Amino acid sequence: MPQFPLGVIRPCRVEWAVLHAAGKGGGPVMYVLSVLLLTLVFPSASVWFDLQQHPGAAALPALIAQWFVFWAAGARLFLAGLRQLAQPRFTSRDIFGIASDDALPIVRELGVANLATGTVGLLSHWRHDFVLPVALVAAIFYGLAGIRHLFQPHRTFNENVALVSDLFLGALFALWIGLTVAANFGIDVVL
Repeated sequence: MPQFPLGVIRPCRVEWAVLHAAGKGGGPVMYVLSVLLLTLVFPSASVWFDLQQHPGAAALPALIAQWFVFWAAGARLFLAGLRQLAQPRFTSRDIFGIASDDALPIVRELGVANLATGTVGLLSHWRHDFVLPVALVAAIFYGLAGIRHLFQPHRTFNENVALVSDLFLGALFALWIGLTVAANFGIDVVL
């Protein structure tokens, strides 16, 4: 892929950028692009598209949960797991700022966990009973990861990106779980 001025990526090559960010190379622009696409753009576009194709078919909170679980907990964690298994140095060096290779076995273990969680998140598209358990795992994972990033005194740029996206997703999934639990107990919540 040729380099473009100021890191601009041609719109027709967005799919390449996401896959490249999960593979080798990438740098901060690719990381930010992949996080932005998988955390906000793709899930939001999927909710909008679903609402256009099936107006009134499902409640908005359920659609939001379905698509954010699929993209943010499914695709994002699956791709992160693949990258952590294949290139653990990216997570170690570029996200956590650890130059030593001592952390690589731990990053690979994180990759296995992310790959497993991401697989179940992706399967939630076909098995809707997977949405709530994956949302719970994602709320805990993203919420605690975001809090951990928050208290890291010297964060890298990529860690700041992870901080914002992790706290957003942790809060989003926690809110949806709260609404679901409230509805199961017959409590009406108005947003």
